[in-house]
This record gives sequence, C-alpha cells and structure tokens, in this order.
Amino acid sequence: MSASHRLPVALLGLSAALFFLTLYWTFFRAPLEAEMGIVQKIFYLHVPAAISMQLLFVACGIASLVVLVKGSQRADAFAVAAAEVGVALALCVLISGPLWARKAWGHYWEWEPRLTLTLVLTLLFMAYTALRGFGGADPLTTRIAAGIAIAGIPAIYLVRVAVEWWGGTHPQVVWKGGLENLDMRIAFGLGIATFVTLAGGLVILRTRIERARQDLESLALDAAARYDLEDSA
Repeated sequence: MSASHRLPVALLGLSAALFFLTLYWTFFRAPLEAEMGIVQKIFYLHVPAAISMQLLFVACGIASLVVLVKGSQRADAFAVAAAEVGVALALCVLISGPLWARKAWGHYWEWEPRLTLTLVLTLLFMAYTALRGFGGADPLTTRIAAGIAIAGIPAIYLVRVAVEWWGGTHPQVVWKGGLENLDMRIAFGLGIATFVTLAGGLVILRTRIERARQDLESLALDAAARYDLEDSA
C-alpha cells in the first residue's frame, strides 16, 4: 500500500484513538460544570463537530469556486466529498445541540440566531448534495451546485458572529473564557483533534471514490462516442 493510500487509514485510526482519549478526559478528568452538571460534557463533542463542519463547508465553497473558474474535476470531487462529510457532521451538531439545550433552556429547540442559521446552513448543503446526487455530471447542474456551495461561505461567517451581532441565548463558552480548568481545555482540544482527523480521513476516501466515478463516467462516454462513430460509418 502506497503512502497516499495509507494516509486516510492512518487518519481514521488516529481519530478512533483520539475519540477514546477524548471520552476518558471528558468523563474522568474534566470536572463537572457547576450549573449544568454532566450534561455540559456534550460540549466536548458538540462544538468540535460544529467547528469541523464549518471548516468542511468553507473548503467545499472554495473548491466550488475553483470548479467555476477552472472546471477542475479534482476540485469538484473534493467539493462533493467535503459537502457530504460536512452534512453528516452538521446532523451530529443538530442532534447533540438540542440535548444540551433541554437542560440549559428547558426545551430542545429555540429559534435563536445561531441555531437557526446552523439549520439553514445544513439545509443549504443538503440541497447541494441532493443536487449532485441526482443531477449527475451535467455541467449546468455542477455549476448550480457550485454556486450554492459558494453562497454558503458568508452563511458560515454569519453563524460565527450571530450571537455577537443579534444576541440570543446560545452560550459563548469558548470565546468568553468559559474553559478555565486545564482538563476542560485538554478535553476540548482532544475533541477538536478527533473530529478534524475523522473528517480528513473521510474526505480523502470520499474524494477518491468520486474521482473513480468521474473516470468511469468519462470512459463510458468515450466508449459510447466511439460506438456511435463506428455505427454511423
């Protein structure tokens, strides 16, 4: 197995090891939060998943811009992979967040700015993945999907600044110095490392699958074109 083929396997293996280390630090080293108790420990998985989701959506948007400018199939394959893995992480965020909200707010959902924008962002990239899944390699479909992904970039920024600009009840634990205990910061850092390595490994694997699909589709089109020429002759 070549080094390039070993990379995603290594990333996924590292992610698995980091995941168990994160669980250990979360439940056995990081202290209980004074107000929310053990429910607060969702934070160490919820926020890293959200950060990784946003990084993937930004990467998808940038790759989609390259697709529109240069028509790169490699960039297109990467954009598809980043969007699909990002949507999977977004669903993790939208499932884990309400579990935390139930304890913090007394109900599972609140239409506050950051939550609402996160839901809209998820639906936007779900539309991208659905369009790419059902539209195939049609050039117009590819360009429309790329435009959707590029439109998601400012939406990601709005998610980041939503609480500062429009208020809301979403906590600002990371940026407001809420992790004062060292073990809390270590658990949080391990959570980020877990999700970043997991996302990296999955995106590499999915990109390779998409590249193989593109190559197969190109071969099929070439074979069909040659058959039509021979038939017409």
